[in-house]
Amino acid sequence: MIRVLLVDDHPVVREGLRGMLEAEPDLTVVGEASSGTEAVRLATDLAPDIVLMDLRMPGMDGVAATAEIVAGPAPPRVMVLTTYESDADILRAVAAGATGYLLKDATRTDLAGAVRAAAHGETVLAPSVATKLVQQVRSPAQPPLSAREIDVLRLVARGLTNAEIGTALFISEATVKTHMYRVFTKLDVTDRTAAVTTAMARGLLQ
Repeated sequence: MIRVLLVDDHPVVREGLRGMLEAEPDLTVVGEASSGTEAVRLATDLAPDIVLMDLRMPGMDGVAATAEIVAGPAPPRVMVLTTYESDADILRAVAAGATGYLLKDATRTDLAGAVRAAAHGETVLAPSVATKLVQQVRSPAQPPLSAREIDVLRLVARGLTNAEIGTALFISEATVKTHMYRVFTKLDVTDRTAAVTTAMARGLLQ
């Protein structure tokens, strides 16, 4: 039996997924989590083979939870199951260690097949997601970050506020905001966490 942990903050979604998966003779749902924090705990306590992870949840989101889960000893494979397929979401999930990325409009047959494939070590991507990743690889290189933008982003990764970054780099808070706006534009992201994750995935930050 392939043991599955469901992670989604909507009970109705979890109920639907449980019904779909447990209709298959070789799949069983061993637990449900409604938050990223709960997912990390249950992934350790229940030792599932696969974690079906939603991306956007209150508190710890799916990307942060994925990173914590895969960093543990003998971790399960994490497969994202979400309604979102933006380039930034995909890159963040893959960078965090997700082994697959599916959309919630998948059929029961596709979902069950993806869980089986992931359990056997295969990478599973929804067709539209695979297309986006290929386009990312083939697209012209993004404008490089300047040395100062990397300095700012490195301090963001350490958790500093804009004011603290300004003090550390001897620049104004307004200048920090300008640098961050340029970073967001160059990396095609909309928030600080995504900027750091994407920069790390591209080897811009160590």
